[in-house]
Amino acid sequence: MNPTESPRLTVIGTGYLGATHAICMAVLGYEVLGVDVDERKIAKLAAGEVPFFEPGLPELLTKALESGRLRFTTSFAEAGEFGDVHFICVGTPQQPGSDACDLSYVNAAVDSLAPHLTRRCLVVGKSTVPVGTAAELTVRLQELAPAGADVELAWNPEFLREGYAVDDTMHPDRLVFGVASDWADERLRAAFRPILEQGTPVIRTDLATAELVKVAANSFLATKISYINAMAEVCEAVGADVKDLADSLALDDRIGGKFLKPGLGFGGGCLPKDIRAFAHRAEEIGVGHAVAFLREVDAINRRRRARTVDLVRELLGGQISGRRIACWGAAFKPNSDDIRDAPALDVARTMHGLGGYVRVYDPAALDNARRAFPELRYGENALDVARDADVVVLLTEWSEFREIDPDALAEVVAHRRIVDGRHALDAARWRAAGWEYRALGRS
Repeated sequence: MNPTESPRLTVIGTGYLGATHAICMAVLGYEVLGVDVDERKIAKLAAGEVPFFEPGLPELLTKALESGRLRFTTSFAEAGEFGDVHFICVGTPQQPGSDACDLSYVNAAVDSLAPHLTRRCLVVGKSTVPVGTAAELTVRLQELAPAGADVELAWNPEFLREGYAVDDTMHPDRLVFGVASDWADERLRAAFRPILEQGTPVIRTDLATAELVKVAANSFLATKISYINAMAEVCEAVGADVKDLADSLALDDRIGGKFLKPGLGFGGGCLPKDIRAFAHRAEEIGVGHAVAFLREVDAINRRRRARTVDLVRELLGGQISGRRIACWGAAFKPNSDDIRDAPALDVARTMHGLGGYVRVYDPAALDNARRAFPELRYGENALDVARDADVVVLLTEWSEFREIDPDALAEVVAHRRIVDGRHALDAARWRAAGWEYRALGRS
């Protein structure tokens, strides 16, 4: 096709990444076909229902469907016939019993799509994969596709933040194009033209570097989070205040304050599994020593969960069993219903296992939490779960928790005790209202 024409796009995989990408690209003016093997997911999206929580996305889905530019299918034959640029957006979870990345969904997507590629086209990986995957997939793709070497592979890593995915897709801070030819670069630029016209920076690089960008970025962010949490452990040992320490470091423009917030640590479907898979892959290719520090980053992060439970136990006089505990938060972060590797639920389950009477509330993730952990008790709102509580534990920093009035909460609890697992509350305000306030790394 003419390089100046807008390519027709397919998006293979309609989970969090894929559905967001398909919807936003259709809103930007492209003809888009979303593809998935899950018929229920496809039916929901086609009916205008986003199957996960993401602010702003349901409205854009309605707009995209009404425009006629967005459709969904389970047919890879239809996808092969339709698309000029095919984006692979399937999951790459951690393998059970291993730190390695599970590439089965990526391989299945390529195996299902390739036999239907009969003309020149570009397949673009967006999934987070171990370095070297793209080179292997290129061989696999060209062997299976009737068009053979006319089918090229590129890599375009995603940098979506849950809760901000729409803005991150429509107005990204950068685009990375891992390509093997000028033609592939031209096709990608055509597939992102409205975004590039905003002045978005583009890094053109090779496939291996493009694969590394995402895991390198996530590893850096995870390291920064674990660094300040390691400092919290030091502060606890000497009676210092980690929040004041973090605030002081943040004013150094070489360091900055982003991701330098002490607390319960990171979770979700990206950072934990990505740093483990990166360390695993580095060992496979003989450079494990270069990223050995990521093992300690992971260990520091895991310790925060156990330390939060210890803090609750200390506030309760050494005994969790039989005590009523209100847990605010289930999602791994606010503005999301994602509970994958969620520190909040890990802490709640641990205290339940220790005999605590634990009740959980989250503004968006309750349904997912109930399905995954039916043994826990759940409530309808923040005050509901706090009724007669011996201690309240803030585990996900939703704005509605930060805005709760300490005096209003005091009316429903049995004891004014609160553990701020996210350093989200004004300690002075809560203490002035008569609360015993505790947070990791603070005296």
